[in-house]
Amino acid sequence: MLDKPNLNPRVVRLHAADNLVVAVDPINPGSVVGGVTALARVPRGHKMATAPIAEGEPILKFGQIIGFAAKAIPPGDWLHEHNVVMHDFARDYHFAEDSKPEEILPLEARATFEGFRRQNGKVGTRNYLAVLTSVNCSATVARIIAREIERSGMLDDYPNIDGVIPLVHGTGCAMDNKGEGYEILKRTQWGYAANPNMAGVLMVGLGCEVFQIGRWKEAYNIAESDTFRSMTIQDTGGTKKTVEAGIAAIRDMLPAANRFTRETVPASELMLALQCGGSDGYSGITANPALGAAVDLLVKHGGTAVLSETPEIYGAEHLLTRRAATREVGEKLVGMIKWWEDYTARNHGEMNNNPSPGNKAGGLTTILEKSLGAAAKGGTTTMTGVYHYAEPVTEKGFVFMDTPGYDPVAATGQVAGGSNVLCFTTGRGSAYGCKPTPSIKLATNSEMYRRMIDDMDINCGDILEGVSIEEKGREIFDVILRVASGERSKSEELGYGDAEFVPWQVGATM
Repeated sequence: MLDKPNLNPRVVRLHAADNLVVAVDPINPGSVVGGVTALARVPRGHKMATAPIAEGEPILKFGQIIGFAAKAIPPGDWLHEHNVVMHDFARDYHFAEDSKPEEILPLEARATFEGFRRQNGKVGTRNYLAVLTSVNCSATVARIIAREIERSGMLDDYPNIDGVIPLVHGTGCAMDNKGEGYEILKRTQWGYAANPNMAGVLMVGLGCEVFQIGRWKEAYNIAESDTFRSMTIQDTGGTKKTVEAGIAAIRDMLPAANRFTRETVPASELMLALQCGGSDGYSGITANPALGAAVDLLVKHGGTAVLSETPEIYGAEHLLTRRAATREVGEKLVGMIKWWEDYTARNHGEMNNNPSPGNKAGGLTTILEKSLGAAAKGGTTTMTGVYHYAEPVTEKGFVFMDTPGYDPVAATGQVAGGSNVLCFTTGRGSAYGCKPTPSIKLATNSEMYRRMIDDMDINCGDILEGVSIEEKGREIFDVILRVASGERSKSEELGYGDAEFVPWQVGATM
């Protein structure tokens, strides 16, 4: 049975220059939208042409190019992979053209949260002990140590400690000990050990791996203390003895970790990681710009926000270079884009390998379209810095970190950079957590929010029903402050976060 025309389906036009609208409701053939008759069914979140588009002409959304017509497209046609293609086109970066001094509130006027202040002055939103591993070969021992600590009940006597987490990974050996992959792993491990959400760290290795704990400790001047211990399975005498020694080491750390208590601190102590995953056609309309509005508030209160996922700002980088504080900051971002173009070419891939099948089912057609929506998470303030993966973030305000688009790998880099809270927008419904950093999930549409209510913290779908971007941004900012103060996010309630430590692996496995 053919779909009957539907009466007044809701659509969104995002910019006056656009030659399309986005369907809020499904549009059936024969339906009239803004005087244009639909020629094909347009699923919710997908796009319908509102003007004739000749073969080779650009498709415009957000007032920006998201692709080109693969053939002549009449008004009313569904726009997607079958008739939209992507190819290179010139972009003018206009370095630092739109940068401006930001209005930062004085300290006494800033919002506050309840956090854990560390000896180095940084502030955590959680108080964890972690068992880090130098190599995959020590992963099982790390998991057993953490499991036995939790099972023993000894944490009951230390109410200020959020838990003991095993942070294991799949690398650490069969790699070049002077290569880029080694350096990334070294930075990532140190970044997690030094993250302000950590009260103490036990590092466990096998002993013969490429990533030697002693060399790592020397590089960062790390000494054994009541907040840091290390051991290897081979030197300790095998699995059982290492588990016993690891449990004893954690037990010794508990009193020092428990001495940290929450105190009132300004929102300028927050470093917010920005993530999106399982995106859909609404991501760039609802949750991402709303998160961007929250970022603008955080920057105004003196805090820091970290945008990442370089392959997912590809095609939108010219909007960020305009906001760079200096030409040098903008050129550093463009250099990273060029590295990714070369990296994908060397590995016989292409930048438009993204969006994923789920993204496409949700209405995203090209990486350009996805990137324009993803970049909206960064708000509108000046981009003060650009960082390599897992580098310590030292600038305040809005910054960018080079990471892959794969969410666990990207977030791992941001947490290693110092992020102590994270916001994650999703349209398809990503299941994700990020110990030691609490992850707040933002739904792009109300239907998915209701379906996955146990996973989603905030519904941004009501923006399509009249809630303003600014109002939703204030709501997100308030939730960030509450979660930073100890309120548990949905992913924390569900127990997510132990398995999401995924350092970026670059280079040959030998």
